[in-house]
Amino acid sequence: MERIGEKLKALRAQHGLTTRQLAVELEVSQAQISRIENGLRQPDGDLLIRISDFFHISLDRLMRDDLDLT
Repeated sequence: MERIGEKLKALRAQHGLTTRQLAVELEVSQAQISRIENGLRQPDGDLLIRISDFFHISLDRLMRDDLDLT
């Protein structure tokens, strides 16, 4: 799950969202999104599920470091 920040940033960019827009959609702070994307924080289970649901991507694909998003 080390690449979760990298994957979140890529998903956000693919959907043309700012960190603020994504934070609103996921009901978290913009700072929390930034910390996750920069590898300073790991999302908890609840947030992982919200990210997965929002981007319509499986938790497995989101969490496993060996899987790409494409």
